[in-house]
Amino acid sequence: MNHSRVDLFLRQSWLDTWENYIRSLSDSHMKLWDYIVLTAANEVQAKVYREQIESRLADGVLPRQIKYVVIPDPDDKRVGSGGATLNVLSVLRNEYGCDNFSNKHILCMHSGGDSKRVPQYSASGKLFSPVQRKLPDGRRSTLFDETMIWMISVPPRITDGLLVCSGDALLMFNPLQIDYYGMDASAISFKQRPEIGAHHGVYVCNQDGYVNNFLHKQDVSVLHDKGAVDKRGKIDIDTGAVVLSSKMLEELYALISTEKAREKYVNENVCLSFYADFLFPLANEATLEEYLLEKPEGDFSDELEECRRALWDVLHKYKLKLIRLAPASFVHFGTTQELRKLIFTDISDYKWLDWSKHVLTNATDEKYSANNSYIMPGAKIGVGTYIEDSIIQDGVTIGDDCVISCCNLENVNVPSGTVLHALKLNDGRFCVRKYGVDDNPKDTLWFGKQLNEPLWSAQLHPVRETINEAVTAALSENASEPRMSLQESFEKADTTAIRRWQTKMYNKVQSEKLLSLISQRIPADKVIEEFCQIGVSKGIVDYLIDVASESEFSEKIRIFYYLSFLVGEAEREEMRNRCFGAIRDTILEAVLSDISFDESIAITKYRALVELPLRANFGGGWSDTPPYCMEHGGNVLNAAITINGKLPVRVVFRRIVDKKIILSSLDDGSKKLFTELSELQECNNPYDVFALHKAALITCGVIPYAGTEDADASLCKILDRLGGGFAFSTEVRGIPRGSGLGTSSILAGASVKAAFEFFGKKVTDETLYNTVLCMEQLMSTGGGWQDQVGGLVPGIKMARSKPALKQQVWCENLELSEEIYREFEERFCLIYTGQRRLARNLLREIVGNYVESKFDTIFVLEEIQKVAERMKNALEAGEFDEFAKMLDEHWALSKRLDSESTNTCIEQLLLSVDDMLSGRMMCGAGGGGFLQVILKKGVTREMLRERLGEIFGDCGVDVWECGILR
Repeated sequence: MNHSRVDLFLRQSWLDTWENYIRSLSDSHMKLWDYIVLTAANEVQAKVYREQIESRLADGVLPRQIKYVVIPDPDDKRVGSGGATLNVLSVLRNEYGCDNFSNKHILCMHSGGDSKRVPQYSASGKLFSPVQRKLPDGRRSTLFDETMIWMISVPPRITDGLLVCSGDALLMFNPLQIDYYGMDASAISFKQRPEIGAHHGVYVCNQDGYVNNFLHKQDVSVLHDKGAVDKRGKIDIDTGAVVLSSKMLEELYALISTEKAREKYVNENVCLSFYADFLFPLANEATLEEYLLEKPEGDFSDELEECRRALWDVLHKYKLKLIRLAPASFVHFGTTQELRKLIFTDISDYKWLDWSKHVLTNATDEKYSANNSYIMPGAKIGVGTYIEDSIIQDGVTIGDDCVISCCNLENVNVPSGTVLHALKLNDGRFCVRKYGVDDNPKDTLWFGKQLNEPLWSAQLHPVRETINEAVTAALSENASEPRMSLQESFEKADTTAIRRWQTKMYNKVQSEKLLSLISQRIPADKVIEEFCQIGVSKGIVDYLIDVASESEFSEKIRIFYYLSFLVGEAEREEMRNRCFGAIRDTILEAVLSDISFDESIAITKYRALVELPLRANFGGGWSDTPPYCMEHGGNVLNAAITINGKLPVRVVFRRIVDKKIILSSLDDGSKKLFTELSELQECNNPYDVFALHKAALITCGVIPYAGTEDADASLCKILDRLGGGFAFSTEVRGIPRGSGLGTSSILAGASVKAAFEFFGKKVTDETLYNTVLCMEQLMSTGGGWQDQVGGLVPGIKMARSKPALKQQVWCENLELSEEIYREFEERFCLIYTGQRRLARNLLREIVGNYVESKFDTIFVLEEIQKVAERMKNALEAGEFDEFAKMLDEHWALSKRLDSESTNTCIEQLLLSVDDMLSGRMMCGAGGGGFLQVILKKGVTREMLRERLGEIFGDCGVDVWECGILR
């Protein structure tokens, strides 16, 4: 079988096991392990393992029906892998209710080592060391996660018993090939090259597949001599995975059934090895004499010999059957050198498993590798360097072939070939461990220097109050005391802090990735696709909220809006409210600097009356709406129009004798007398009929804004200074609500214009526009500036603004010929659709689509401004029919921006008079209200009215008389 076919087989095997793993999370009837046991070196390491498991259970990524047990060596003293196995049987029987082992499926991951040869994993445990891949659900994978996934499908393939596997090896295979029914013991083996076997155990089998001999770390020549190499030049590697039947487990447990017996076998002096002391007796050709001479995990002793004789009597009567799995793969995570070889030399061998040099990181440079780390662009990283759980800041230089783990590096130079590992201690200080990538902590060399003791126990590594101080000291050639050894720092490590730091790095990396996507204006749907698998933790949300609080406007609003897609349903609206709140607050901050309580004003006349037209919008609508106009500026072509020859919007301020304020809305007959200032300051309720009146008084400086230093002023004193009380009434005459003709904003414009006139304050047109914009933010209705400009400035004009938080709007009145104005009088008219526009939060929807960088929304907002410019040019060139065509073009864009701007009734209406029209577009946001149309030459308003009457009768659809107010 060639390599590509092997990869395809293993990939499909992986996909099958992953599918089973996902099913195991919810299928309560699926046959799974009864117990999964992790052995640990001591209680400190056991605590880390429990936290890791509890975290995964909380996240719903471990099957809940399995009992997870973490068992440290008794009294935190190393008892060997064999002693730990016996201890597992004792703890399960006596503490976890396993009355017998029959029909039980138990998976034991031996993971209680010190990780001396990969010291950065000593405190957290090699079992939870990272693997260079992101799981399909978006999580960073670890050796534990990979083992869980590959092993989840095994229980149905074995009768019962205990499957023991090593915590520093990853086995990749197809579980369907396992066939363990009614056997004594079985070892899972893969075919490997003989040179691999020189560093591991090798099985020698007879023709029936039973193990005759077990060879441990023998030269290739010995493997050939002992018949371990088959005709294809391969050996049966010891993968560390062995299954013991329930019958064997009962007999082994009988050896330790009492506390005294357990202490005899499970102690640091005997230090039984699972592989030397349990497997050797199972070989057919093994003899007791050879067994007693087999190299132990600890030292030879009389106690060890006595235990071995008892184990021989139990085990030698059983046979060890080899379960050969192929294609299969075996990865050992035993040393720093193996780790680096896997990442930089062998990584391509695992493409089928989606392994990558870069996992959950912003790094992309293939010359180095990073896992759960954030690399700032100004950092210089050498070839062959591996970085995990770290922040590498600008100004850092790291040489070639380094390993950086759990560090926050800034302004340092790390020499080539250096391992740098930061470890927080349980007293709050930090130890940074520095050694060479080729150093073996079991030996006495450190960067080529001869030590008087093994590197593991040598006091070489500085301890300081902060991580940065410890890093600086570690990289200094003459760092002072205090110092610790690898062993002591491992024993005194704050293991909880390791997981907190890894989580912090994960949150940092994922947050920065999201921020990068936002800054590139990647559409939210693409971001969701990237993040929906992994989800967004509370830590990431909190981090991004903190970033948003310090961010400039454009990033802030997008952080909140993008988060609304990634948080839970309960938090979604909160995040969107934060986004729109930030837009509102930014506008208020920009314009309130010019708008404050004005103690200099007073009533200057008995009565102030302002009457304004409505507006017809031709092109560029929505480009005037924050935040688009704040980031890009806006261009809007519109006109002031009369209805039936009248100005529909009317605002009156009138002096009264009593010291009180009377507000009236003549549209619905509402009227109210106010004597308390606090009532007038409440203007953010859009359902309050007097919200507009109150907002006008605040923004014009008549009464103070709530929360300012003048907010507690007395209304009576304010009226004394003003020179008396007043009545303030508003009215929109003869126009139905939801008309699409800008009535609300124009009414606001008329209100501030009348107020400034009444109180004797001269202001510029720009101030009028911004005052209305501010009013709408105070009322929480939002909106742009085109409506008030349309009503406040007569004629047909192009209103423009530049990108700015504080919008500065100016108008260019079009210089049109009398012929064009005559065409407008003859051919431009309004059709009332007979339906009021439905109340829906369209503004929030369109703004949201823009903030989330929807391509269609951004495209349309750009295009409608181009159409507006072309409309302007056409009118000034006297090309009225060209203008009409572009009105149609704009209508098509408007419908693309908001599909609900039209409906069946509107489309039917247009269809019924299509032959009479040269151009058409809904007024305002559409969905109801008025249509603005350009009649074909020769078609009159009366002809149009007659056609509509024939079709729609008296249901309200009609032509309204209108004209351009010049």
